[in-house]
Amino acid sequence: MWGIVPAAGSGTRIQPLAFSKELLPVGSRREAGIERPRAVSEYLVERMTRAGADRICFVISPTKSDILRYYGSRFGPAHVVYAVQPEPRGLCDAIFRAAPLVASSETVLIGLPDTIWFPEDGFLALPHDRLALLLFPVDRPELFDAVVTATDGRVLEVQVKQPEPASFWIWGAFKMPGAVLHELHRLWRERARQDEYLGTLINAYIARGGRAYGLRAGRAYVDVGTLNGYREAIRLLSMDQSGAQDPRQRIAAMAGAAGDGD
Repeated sequence: MWGIVPAAGSGTRIQPLAFSKELLPVGSRREAGIERPRAVSEYLVERMTRAGADRICFVISPTKSDILRYYGSRFGPAHVVYAVQPEPRGLCDAIFRAAPLVASSETVLIGLPDTIWFPEDGFLALPHDRLALLLFPVDRPELFDAVVTATDGRVLEVQVKQPEPASFWIWGAFKMPGAVLHELHRLWRERARQDEYLGTLINAYIARGGRAYGLRAGRAYVDVGTLNGYREAIRLLSMDQSGAQDPRQRIAAMAGAAGDGD
């Protein structure tokens, strides 16, 4: 199983830093009884390996050699490899840099390395046999890619950073067969590589007769790419460790306010 980690972005929203934003210390971990800072991207990679990924591909820009030095060739049980996105051309371009490594018969996990989300085993809840989106409730869905689903979970539309979206559920991670990754790659090329965001490409995939499934299994999601997001991530990690508040209570409140038609 492959995990694809698009890490080529410049991170302008949280710069200046003396290192890549994916290595921003958030929280900590213990090694041999010693507490050490934890890079934000470790949360995603750990979730991937927890779900069975034994190979991780970081897609980096030519200037992000610090990510290579940090992760080296392994992370826990997984081998780590690298692909280079020479110029910043969007998320689709970054992800498809890893496509030649993936066989059609393999399973692929995709997530964003500057995010922290719960539950930690969210990838495991997604099916293996289709394009599946792990969905999370957020307070400001207009800042993300909101996902509108039918009652059976079928994705009807992804609303990319749209004002007043029809859903407060956003995608935070993907699972799909390698065959679907290659189908999306072909469609992206047919569309003259015009899709910067995965959401618009998924809409085109659905319009072509493809099926995508959205699972509302996420409890909490934070984008650490801004200073406010960084503060929220620290708060979220503290809440999760202390058990002071169940994020599902917020989901219920949001659902009650929005109704069941989202």
